[in-house]
Amino acid sequence: MSGTFDGRSGRQGKLSQWLRGRRPKEAAAADDGGREALLLAAAEAGLPLAPAAYPAPGYRCSCDRVGCPTPARHPVSFAWQTQSTIDRPQIERWARHQPQANFITATGMVHDVLDVPAQAGREALDRLLAQGVEVGPVAESGDGRMLFFTLTRGTPEDEDEWWPCELDCHPETMAEHPGLRWHCRGSYVLVPPARLPGDDDRQVRWLRGPEHPLPEPLTLLESLTDACARHAAGDSTPDLGRPWPLHN
Repeated sequence: MSGTFDGRSGRQGKLSQWLRGRRPKEAAAADDGGREALLLAAAEAGLPLAPAAYPAPGYRCSCDRVGCPTPARHPVSFAWQTQSTIDRPQIERWARHQPQANFITATGMVHDVLDVPAQAGREALDRLLAQGVEVGPVAESGDGRMLFFTLTRGTPEDEDEWWPCELDCHPETMAEHPGLRWHCRGSYVLVPPARLPGDDDRQVRWLRGPEHPLPEPLTLLESLTDACARHAAGDSTPDLGRPWPLHN
């Protein structure tokens, strides 16, 4: 399944050629069908979805807010947390009635997302797979980030244990987790397939699809924080002996 998500399989290449040879209306319908299938696959994996903005001409956002700080990256409704759902009929209605919309998935309900610079993410992913670690769904964003989907931390008995998602400085310090963003309760990320403002290749796409089981976040965190620290220091050479957390 994931082989068709990354756009590099032979069958996907033949599909692209077929689409280029069809009339625009037919091609658009086929594209919509593929988009809908990917969204439903995410929902079937338990990722709650809600409609989001999409790119508009001139590097603008479909929300038409002047100076939108996150063009095509935010929900369309302020009620996105309660609106988010895995209900198939609702997602089908949204996808068909809003054919250009991106979709977000709300974190902290079923899953969290560890969001890292793409270079660090690729290094960590290779390392984790080589070690035989069960890595869950992973998405790559055209704005230079990689998203590692994990199980959520759950609802702690002490509500003070929750941290917000200004990120880069939580749950520890920025020095210990450079470049890492932990999306938990109250946050969201774009779910593939999604389009970003700019060139056509600026997309959010699956590297490992949602058919992969969600792992515990702590099984990935050490490799991700190590890779982020090396990325921040400009050193791409893995240091397999470095302890975690990183202390002075």
